[in-house]
Amino acid sequence: MEPMDWLKNEELLRFFHCKKTEMSCMENPHTFLSQLRDHDLIQEDRYKKVSRMKSKDNIRKGLYDYLDWLERERSQNVREFWSCVFKETILNQYPTLRMLRNSLMDERVETEESDEGKRKELSEGEEGEEKQETSVKKKRKLRSRSVCVDEEEPAGPSAQMTPRKRSKKICFSSPLKKGGENNIWSWPMYKFQLPVTCGDQEGTLNRDRLAKGEKCIVVGSEWFTPNEFEKFAGRKSSKNWKLSIRCMDTTLGQLIKDGHLTAPKYKGGCKKAKKSLFPSGHSTTVSDEDEGEEEVSDLDEEDKVSSSSKESSAAVTDEEEEERAEQQPKTSHVSSRKVFRVTCGAVAGTLHKKRFASGTCGKSIRTETSWMTPVEFLEVAPRQTNASWRKHIKYDGEPLSVLIEANILGIHSLLCNCRLCKPEDEDLESEKNDDECCICKEEEGLVMCDDCPRSFHQKCHLPHVEDVILRDNGLWMCTFCIFRTSRGYLYSEELEKEATMLCQISKCILQCQYLLLCLCSADEEQAFAANPCLYLNGYSAVIQTPMWLGHIADKLQKNLYQTVGEFVTDVQLIFSNCASYNRDNAEFLAMGNRLKELFDREFKSVFNISE
Repeated sequence: MEPMDWLKNEELLRFFHCKKTEMSCMENPHTFLSQLRDHDLIQEDRYKKVSRMKSKDNIRKGLYDYLDWLERERSQNVREFWSCVFKETILNQYPTLRMLRNSLMDERVETEESDEGKRKELSEGEEGEEKQETSVKKKRKLRSRSVCVDEEEPAGPSAQMTPRKRSKKICFSSPLKKGGENNIWSWPMYKFQLPVTCGDQEGTLNRDRLAKGEKCIVVGSEWFTPNEFEKFAGRKSSKNWKLSIRCMDTTLGQLIKDGHLTAPKYKGGCKKAKKSLFPSGHSTTVSDEDEGEEEVSDLDEEDKVSSSSKESSAAVTDEEEEERAEQQPKTSHVSSRKVFRVTCGAVAGTLHKKRFASGTCGKSIRTETSWMTPVEFLEVAPRQTNASWRKHIKYDGEPLSVLIEANILGIHSLLCNCRLCKPEDEDLESEKNDDECCICKEEEGLVMCDDCPRSFHQKCHLPHVEDVILRDNGLWMCTFCIFRTSRGYLYSEELEKEATMLCQISKCILQCQYLLLCLCSADEEQAFAANPCLYLNGYSAVIQTPMWLGHIADKLQKNLYQTVGEFVTDVQLIFSNCASYNRDNAEFLAMGNRLKELFDREFKSVFNISE
């Protein structure tokens, strides 16, 4: 039975109100948002706005704002909200949601136990009264009660229980009873999973998976065995996860010994090679069986260790952690990344995880001019012929082999028949261009440039791509490529800025379109794309003349500017508005300054303006 089957809307809404902050802090909430969009619980524009965000802080704020809006404006849909996010596929990806569902289930159990206890007390009280009376009086009393309980006698306790009413309101505090021990592993809400730590890493342990010997600890969306989680936390040297992994300062070994957890030995079976995450030197392989043999099987040894030896060993461990932190790159944020900036010699590009299949399959590395496989990227680098792409293509100074050994990049099997490994002609054509619009960062319905890797929506490109062009089978070049091929003869002599501002825009429309597309493409979080009055509270009270990139694009498309100066004035207005409104917001202030510097630099270059 689901919690929604027995809770009232008011109780579900109150629970929603108390848990908004927890839900807004979930890692990678894109699947969560997609589920809500599929059930029409989130507006399309709000969904796109949050999905485009890159900063974790912005995502959390955007998600909290949406949840707050849902509570205020669509509270009648709270039952449908919990129903769709409590689907098993969603719960498997977000431990936070599973814990929320478990806490609701625990409230149901406590409510029924409370009602059952009351019924039992009432029944025992009635039996005591009846034993003190004679059998005749007992029969008369019972007969009288059955006939006229509603008319002559006031309703007794048992009558109040029929029909049974839910007497206990849902409670959101911890289930710790007064005077009880603070053992988090015994709380009802942690019946299925426990919060665990190892070093600085935090995760959630699934009790059932642990009992079956499976990967049982989840961090974000990635599952680990206890041994793997120990390595992930940088505690490989301890070689005993039962002592290094803890729940509320109590080791898992002690919980297993006390009977709170059940765990088989993680050893034996097939000997799979396991490699350490981001090794500082040469990688070493250890079989599961060898790891199991290295564990300390006698848990009583933990009790025999003196406090002084624990302190000294902890000090050594901390020193090892510091050394390891200096030698190895952090992996906590790497595993969730989708794009990696890579280099090979002097050549740079971005590697896209979803396109990666192997060295020769899947054009996964994007440069300024084209998409390439790792092998092709290696070949364009000077003096890198006959080299190994795994070693010579690097990310953050480490070779790609490190990402492969850490299972962050997965090499497809030779027998794989996916569209990356066995592409059809249409797939090969699609691999030449980006999977998302260069301007709005959205997918679907893209027009692809035949001269560069960029893709656009028809209305995002400047000028707009008309349907007649799509029906034509000829080649199509985007504004970036047209400007690049023609800039050599646009302005051969240096110009003064004042003279440039007075130029008729009809003669400089290509340059202005190029400049605006550069800004839109650089605005990765789309912070300056839409009207800020629509999503910033009190913006119109501070800023008298709002301006945004989408509005300038419309004016360019409709030929509403007369001179270059009018176009530049509107662009500069965006930056001045940003500086005025975000005086206390360093993040957005920096974003505005970055775009302003880009525009000023490109403007001088495009019009060949003298210093």
